[in-house]
Amino acid sequence: MTDNAEPLSPPRDVPGVEPYDGPAGGWGALRAVAVAIRDQMGASADTRALLQMNQPDGFDCPGCAWPDPRHTSSFEFCENGAKAVTWEATVKRVDPDFFARHSATELLGWTDHQLEDAGRLTHPLRYDPATDHFVPIPWDEAFARIGAGLQALDDPNQAEFYCSGRASNEAAFLYQLFARAFGTNNFPDCSNMCHEATSVGLPQSIGVGKGTVTLDDFEQADAIFCIGHNPGTNHPRMLTTLSNAARRGVPIIVANPMKERGLERFKSPQHPTEMLTPYSTQLASAYHQVRVGGDMAMLKGMMKALLEADAADLAAGGSGLLDRPFIAEHTTGIEALRADIEGTSWEEIVRRSGLTRDAIESMARVYGQADRVILCYGMGITQHEHGTATVQMLANLLLLRGNIGKPGAGICPLRGHSNVQGDRTVGITELPGEAMLARLDARFGITAPRAHGHAAVEALQAMRDGRARAFVGLGGNLAVAMSDPEASFAAFRNLDLSVSILTKFNRTCLLLAKETIVLPCLGRTELDEQAGGPQWVSVEDSMSMVHASRGKLKPASPDLKSEPAIVAGMAKATLPHVAIDWDWLVADYDRIRDAIEAVFPDFRDFNVRVRQKGGFRLTVGASDRVWNTPDGKAHFLVHPISGASGAESELLLTTVRSHDQYNTTIYGLNDRYRGVTGRRDVIFAHADDLAARGLAHGDRVDVVAASGRTLAGYTVVAHAIARGSLAAYYPEANCLVPLDDYDRESGTPAYKSIPVTLRPAA
Repeated sequence: MTDNAEPLSPPRDVPGVEPYDGPAGGWGALRAVAVAIRDQMGASADTRALLQMNQPDGFDCPGCAWPDPRHTSSFEFCENGAKAVTWEATVKRVDPDFFARHSATELLGWTDHQLEDAGRLTHPLRYDPATDHFVPIPWDEAFARIGAGLQALDDPNQAEFYCSGRASNEAAFLYQLFARAFGTNNFPDCSNMCHEATSVGLPQSIGVGKGTVTLDDFEQADAIFCIGHNPGTNHPRMLTTLSNAARRGVPIIVANPMKERGLERFKSPQHPTEMLTPYSTQLASAYHQVRVGGDMAMLKGMMKALLEADAADLAAGGSGLLDRPFIAEHTTGIEALRADIEGTSWEEIVRRSGLTRDAIESMARVYGQADRVILCYGMGITQHEHGTATVQMLANLLLLRGNIGKPGAGICPLRGHSNVQGDRTVGITELPGEAMLARLDARFGITAPRAHGHAAVEALQAMRDGRARAFVGLGGNLAVAMSDPEASFAAFRNLDLSVSILTKFNRTCLLLAKETIVLPCLGRTELDEQAGGPQWVSVEDSMSMVHASRGKLKPASPDLKSEPAIVAGMAKATLPHVAIDWDWLVADYDRIRDAIEAVFPDFRDFNVRVRQKGGFRLTVGASDRVWNTPDGKAHFLVHPISGASGAESELLLTTVRSHDQYNTTIYGLNDRYRGVTGRRDVIFAHADDLAARGLAHGDRVDVVAASGRTLAGYTVVAHAIARGSLAAYYPEANCLVPLDDYDRESGTPAYKSIPVTLRPAA
């Protein structure tokens, strides 16, 4: 069952565009892994690293945050996880000879794919403006220059400390300690650009900014809803979980603007029966193509249908469909929500969602007939100006039938990078609580700042306006990840000091400050030797499980340092009079974990529990119906419908990732499941929307945002996408999003609901 008719077959051939008929996974995935190994690792014996990924004694996947099953197989990795490992364990190097051959000006002309594909960094680097080249420098000099640059600031709040979600708990904890000892809470991080709406919205609803489910809950669910996410590309190991549920007969209801193969059918490369036969598992039992920005209207429609069915059941002598005992004991605000839903017309819901009333009512029937329901969602929900409000609509829907805090039910935000949730847990936040700061002060003898700091948008605004003069990046590629590259790039070039801690060189390094330094670090796969011997780190997955990660491979260069060691080196150079023994902490990461336990009580017996097979789960109050809100209740929250207007002339564009991509890292130029090969300059559109504008599949167009920003010379591709909706690749389409266009509650840029028009390219 689907909504929104598929477009007619494209009328003409377009280079690099051809429909893909295979399932997600299958032989296509195995071929892609083989190509990645060949291109990055060649005949290297380090291909054995793939067998160590997501194993109890191995390393955690450097890609997504999907949890590991209790009983791992010999091949507990997916296609994109394998790409992430080969990308990190590549035999290619960007060493001093590379930078002697290529000037910064030349490298700035390379694509993002070319820059990272060049290979692993091997030495600390400093940009030399006299020669326009990056040149190697000793570690001591690099740290001294960074310390001098930070000490030269008039105010610690002139520095921005960015953290990527690939940093370990140990590195992130030391990083926040360094910055707070320095005197700032400026912590822009990658969560600000993806699931901040979850971190802000869910605490107001249920008292915790994390998901409430575990993998075991998927085995007990009676229905699973997948809204605004694409597991085939962004978290492929989830496909095994969905496939298992589908084979048990569990309805999987999908709501997403684009048809995505990873939500339709899956052939597991680890199941010989499937691989050796034409068989694949059908995933979605119903696929509803809600229009871009129409999710809130759809969710209100589901609640309206549920309330109407509840009233009808009561009138017929039944007990109703709502969980009244749960609502009475655990929640507040039901009457306000009921009034809001009853006051919202079906006409508005249908127009703004792009779905028929029958379709929405069918979704509500599945929800109302299931005793235990899991709602999964991704950035298709969060990256809108109304992202926080929509997250709270998801919570409202679950609360109506008591689907939080019982087995087989709950909310499941699908996080991106493998430790983005863990970094926040150990203190990477611009809004720290007083209790946490007091424990930090007591443990380390410092006085951490209490003033709220900058998130990502605020950091870029401060850099743009000259209020921030220094940037330190623990991983990532912030300038490319952020909206509005014109403003973001200029902001970086406006700095006195820019420091990037990376495994690979990227575009952020090339946005030159007065002093630009690049520090090469160990990757997740590599052996970490410190004064106390080999070390390992820990990470937290998207279901609050904390477990160990042990790198085994020989480092890409003998001149690499671990992230904790780099943070310690910067801290020593910047804060010579602070009485923290950074070297002692880094010599044995158990000491860092003991400090984490002292500051964050949820990590009780950290060093004992993390050594257990599979690790341990942090406390998630809502999973046990403990609501850590001011009044101890879960809250129904009311918001007007925002997002798509449903006007016939409206086009809203969403950014998407290709299948050869993970966030800003572009492994290649193919997007297999969407039928695109060797290119990224395409706009996906419904054939009827093209025809209504006098356009056709294969035409070259300019995409013009309401702000006047333009993405020029792209090829439109007729695709299975909702009417009134367009899609283009991230980060190329970020140029259409002004820096000031973001969710006012969470600060998340509105990457996924950009009002645009199409015009023929000049």
